[in-house]
Parts: sequence; structure tokens; C-alpha cells
Amino acid sequence: MQYRKFGKTGKIISALGFGCMRLPEFEKDGKWYIDEEKTIPMLHKAVENGVNYFDSAYFYCHENSQRVLGKAMKNMREKVMIATKQPLDRVKETADYRKVLETQLKALDTSYIDFYHFHGIGKGSIDEKIKPLKLMKEAQKAIDEGLIKHMSFSFHGNPKDMQYIIEQGEIFSSVLLQYNLLDRSNEDAIAYLAEKGIGVVVMGPVAGGRLAAPSSLADKLLGDKNPETAELAIRFVLGNPNVSCALSGMGSMKMLEQNLKVGNMETPMTADDFEKAKQLMADLKKFSDLYCTGCDYCKPCPQGINISHIFNAFTHHNVYGMTTLGKNMYKEVTEGKKDWHGNLISELVSKCVECGECETKCPQNIKIIEKLKEVDKIFAGL
Repeated sequence: MQYRKFGKTGKIISALGFGCMRLPEFEKDGKWYIDEEKTIPMLHKAVENGVNYFDSAYFYCHENSQRVLGKAMKNMREKVMIATKQPLDRVKETADYRKVLETQLKALDTSYIDFYHFHGIGKGSIDEKIKPLKLMKEAQKAIDEGLIKHMSFSFHGNPKDMQYIIEQGEIFSSVLLQYNLLDRSNEDAIAYLAEKGIGVVVMGPVAGGRLAAPSSLADKLLGDKNPETAELAIRFVLGNPNVSCALSGMGSMKMLEQNLKVGNMETPMTADDFEKAKQLMADLKKFSDLYCTGCDYCKPCPQGINISHIFNAFTHHNVYGMTTLGKNMYKEVTEGKKDWHGNLISELVSKCVECGECETKCPQNIKIIEKLKEVDKIFAGL
């Protein structure tokens, strides 16, 4: 296993981290359980092969993830770093911070948490809850008492807010954020964090499994090297010198074994290949016959059609050769799927009343009404 410096923490972190959100589960009598016979050997094998960073959260795996992770690590606690997250929706008053923390320490069956995150925060979380309830002070108290070794946060917000959050104090040691071949919006934020000496752990290196779908993307990016798309995705993330660890949610021994191969690579991706991959991804999209940048100036659509999501699905099929992924993304539209905020991803293209409002705002001058119909027809035929 390869290791990297983890910001200014003084810790050395494995290039591959184990995300404990997708552990194998089963349902019995209306209640969910983690399959411990599959999960615990998998977690132990990860440690045996050098993985030393394990990430969980309060709600993962129907609130069972922390307990099973703690059980698996009980006899090897000093070999690993355990990260988990406090859900701010459980914190209504200042004292709740400590109550939730103690609940999590009990679930993990440990006396301390190595990296304790505010879960999924943004500028709004800082201004509306963390500051008013003085939660930074509560976190520092927990650090002083040894209950937490390092304070962190996970981030799903606007990259422009990153600097604001960090400037609230020097308490944060690391950040968990999304970054992958398909979504590089946090790239500048990652460079900023590294400059500040803050460790960067990347979640979603395989884009929530989307980059595990069969595609010709590896051929397009690296020619005859031709790795599996999922392998290419993790290699790309680790190719960024400002990334400390690629955190992968692993639900099977096979997935672990595949990812360990990348974690063991001394050079997952050369600097030249990393820059080449970035440029080729940009060029492939730029020279497509439907160049939607995803700026979302076309929003909101009065009919609730998520134009950029639909065009992005088409780009994955038509440009990147990721047809399976493109079809699945478009299927989300037809099945009324919701994002992690609970918002409807998009209404159907058939809801379009051709008002033209979107076209007046598109900086790329895309004939949106016409292209929506074309994309809809193409996916109907795939």
C-alpha cells in the first residue's frame, strides 16, 4: 500500500481509504442488518493489506455501520484511523453536540475518534447553526479531552464557499469532498486546502459507482493502457498531487481486491497522463455536437425539466462512450428519482411547453427545445 502525508496532522494515510456506506446488508422482518460474515473479513483484509483509514457516519447502512466498524476494529484499533460524522440535524442546542458524539463513541466501542466531521456542511450550516450554537468551541473541548483527535468536515456545497468555511478558524485538519473524472468542480478548492496544510480525502472517486459502468473512456484517455473504467477513475483521483486519500465505498471482497491494486501503485497516474486526462475530458465535451457546459443559467425551467442533467446524460453516451451510465442517468428522469436532498431530479421532456425561456438565457445558444426532443428520441431507441 502506498501512503501520503495527511496535511499538517502528522499522520500518514493510505492512498486508498475504506468507505463504510455500502457494506453488504440484508433485510429480515422489516429491519435491516449488515451481513457481518461478509463485512468483517473484508474490513480485516483491508487492514492486512495496509488500508489505515476507515470512514463511517451516523446514518450509514441504516445506522448500523459504526457499530460493525467498531466491532471489526476492536483488536486492531491502534493500527487504523477511524473517521465518522455528526449529523447537524440531530443538534438542536449546544449540549446535543456532546450527546451525539458520546452516542457515536459508544456505537464504535472506542474511547476516541481520529477524524470527526461536521456532516455535509456549507456556508449556510456555518452561519445558521455552527456559529450560533458555538459548536466550534464544543469541538475544541472534545479535542482537549481526547475524545476527538482531529476535527474535519464533509462538503457537498458550492466550491466558492470552501475558503469561507476554512477561515472560520484553525480547527479543521481535513476535508472530505467529491472529486472525480466527471466532476472536477472542487479542483481549485483541493489546491487551496493543500496550500493551507489541510488533508484532502476524496469521496466518490468512481462517481458513486457510475464510473464502474462499461465504457470506452479508458481507451480514449490512455490509449492501449486500457484499464477498467473504475480503476482509471481511482488512478485519476490519486494522480492529483493535492489529494491525500481516495475513499471508496466497497461492498464486496472483489471490489476491495480491485481497489487494492490501485492503492498499491507507486505512481497511479503520471503528471503528464493526469494533465492529458483533464484536457481530453474537456476537449471531448467541447467538440461534441451538443456542448452544454452545465452552467445551469437555463434554470429554473417553469415545468421542472432539469435540462443540464438530461444533456449530461447524453454527453456520457455520445461523447465519453459511457452508454450504460448515460442510459441510467436518463432513466432517473423517467422514473422520477430524487437527489440526496430529496429533490426531484427532473420532469419528463414531454412536460416541455416550448416557452423558450431557457433558450434566451443559454450562453452557448443551444437550441434547447429541439435538442431535448432529439435526446429523448435517442435514449428511447437505446
